[in-house]
Amino acid sequence: MKVLNEKIANRSAHVCVIGLGYVGLPLAVAFALAGYRVTGIDTDVDRTAEINDGQSPVQDVSSDELRRVVEAGKLTATTDFDVLQEVDTVSICVPTPLRKTKDPDISYIISVTGEICRHLHRDQLIVLESTTYPGTTDEVIQPTLEGTGLKLGQDFGLAFSPERIDPGNSAYQLTNTPKIIGGVTPACAQAAKLLYEQIIETVVTVSSCRAAEMVKLLENTFRAVNIGLVNEVALMCNRLNLDVWEIIEAASTKPFGFMPFYPGPGLGGHCIPLDPHYLAWKLRTLDYRARFIELADDINTNMPHHVVTRVADGLNERRKSINGSRLLVLGVAYKADTNDLRESPALEVIRLLQDKGGELYFHDPYIAEVDIAGLQYTELNNRVLSWADCVVITTNHACYDYGQIVEHAQMVVDSRNATRDVVIGREKIYKL
Repeated sequence: MKVLNEKIANRSAHVCVIGLGYVGLPLAVAFALAGYRVTGIDTDVDRTAEINDGQSPVQDVSSDELRRVVEAGKLTATTDFDVLQEVDTVSICVPTPLRKTKDPDISYIISVTGEICRHLHRDQLIVLESTTYPGTTDEVIQPTLEGTGLKLGQDFGLAFSPERIDPGNSAYQLTNTPKIIGGVTPACAQAAKLLYEQIIETVVTVSSCRAAEMVKLLENTFRAVNIGLVNEVALMCNRLNLDVWEIIEAASTKPFGFMPFYPGPGLGGHCIPLDPHYLAWKLRTLDYRARFIELADDINTNMPHHVVTRVADGLNERRKSINGSRLLVLGVAYKADTNDLRESPALEVIRLLQDKGGELYFHDPYIAEVDIAGLQYTELNNRVLSWADCVVITTNHACYDYGQIVEHAQMVVDSRNATRDVVIGREKIYKL
């Protein structure tokens, strides 16, 4: 793999990224900006056409930045996997969803591995970035690639490097977020480390692919469990007639031994709601029950029901019911100031309210359309706010004027503490 390392070091390597979504496109653009020739592969014809036209489908990549590398000939998008026979490195950034049974679905990884196998050649590096369970790289990908007769660690390299993209995070983006690398062999780890060092400030190697796979699962299981804990504390505070946000703020003054997490309407995004289940599934195959993960999942997945209960409580005090009420949901993205709908708990809140007969409307400054029957988009103005029987804040977008919202709304259910600075009209506000 000496030739490969030399090409990476002098930036003559042809880099390929498979999957041009929230993870893959920022990675492809970063390599292109570093001077590499980059080819991105995606099965979505419309997406590849959009990228080749310099229009970014991803919030964290500006169209100006994308257009610059496309027009310079540094980045090309295609749906044709035959380009794999020309490239030197391949980073796999495909989805790894859960089945309805909450078991891992690695069918995209398996499909892409088959395509790579057809075109694998000497001095080629394969890096899996998609989140998965420990053992996927060496149990699923390695045997398939070795079936070509090429020797791992000599003819080609294989490594796992978990993505750490946080959509909408302006402080920590791809280049300044430390990158974890785990190679199947030391030579594989060395090549992968060399590759990512070209675009990322800090690269950390671990002993194996399995260790790297476990790192990602620990990171998001840590968050899921702690969010589950603070969501349960919110339920406790509701029973005790205490303000959970006040409790967290006060506890956060302790300079050691405490890290604040915040309650909400449930978990969202591609990672935190899904990744712990990959770990729990793997442990079930080893006859071990991941009890913390199960408990946190039970609490977190039931938080939308608690939001609905708060809506019902508020309406009941006004001699109304959910059935027949006009309900305005503010923010449907899973995270503030993004357009990311993946696993958004707001969608479950909407469905539950519809099931109880509510007439549902929504507004989101980043999203104009949601695929839920009966849900209607509306502009946000004082007339709409006062017209709705209840305003439900499910995503705390910074652009909202929460003082204005509370002033004109009949009642507000705030699942994000977005109204914490509002003084006038606090009697209208129902929190978790």
